[in-house]
Amino acid sequence: AGIISGSVALLSDAAHMVTDAASIALALGAAHLAQRPASAGYTFGLKRAEIVSAQLNGAALLVLAVLLGIEAAGRLFDPPEVEGGIVIVVGVTGALVNVAAAWRLAKAERRSLNVEGARAHVLTDLYGSVAAVVSGVLVLAAGFARADALAALVVVGLMLRSGFGLARSSTRVLLEAAPAGLDTEAIGQALCRAPGIIEVHDLHVWELTTDFPALSAHVLVAPGDDCHARRRELEQLLAERFGVEHTTLQVDHERGPELLRIG
Repeated sequence: AGIISGSVALLSDAAHMVTDAASIALALGAAHLAQRPASAGYTFGLKRAEIVSAQLNGAALLVLAVLLGIEAAGRLFDPPEVEGGIVIVVGVTGALVNVAAAWRLAKAERRSLNVEGARAHVLTDLYGSVAAVVSGVLVLAAGFARADALAALVVVGLMLRSGFGLARSSTRVLLEAAPAGLDTEAIGQALCRAPGIIEVHDLHVWELTTDFPALSAHVLVAPGDDCHARRRELEQLLAERFGVEHTTLQVDHERGPELLRIG
């Protein structure tokens, strides 16, 4: 329809719908892999398959946005003839399809960066379909041929925003950055202020996959103190106050002053 009507807005919308279908298929496949149990070779299972899927979706959006942006920018200076009626009909049809898809994804009980990526694809395409309809109306009503290229650039902007967001979020997980919403300084201070704790160091907080934060730290307690009891107290503190349940805490006794022995 985009080729027949001569509309780059419809072409960009159609290209985005293709990436929508691919992203949903990729998201479903990644979600299936993420449910596989851990093995000797993959001790955490394949939970990060969803993160890789989200990063691929983000990269695809960015590449496609650049290609469509170049085409749309060229049409701003030399706008071709556009069949506004076809643009409106196809745009409305695409909008209805995307409303149905967005509603379906909104009902999904599972929340992950992977699912959010698929939802971002669909919502961005919905906005693109609306932009295509508006451009078709402007072409028919006012003969404003450049409206088509402007609508395409709106879609390109939305694709860049979604693609950059997905790429940034997934890269943070893959680089094991601290999860958004978790203040590592606050966690460290809470651990240090817990009863019986003398020192906390080598504190690391990262995210294995969406909503799966992990933490490791080396903790020192007073000589003679119960290391296991202190560890259990810290684990409870981390789970209740920060929502971190996957922890690896090495709790040791602080070394006392060593006396020099002669003879």
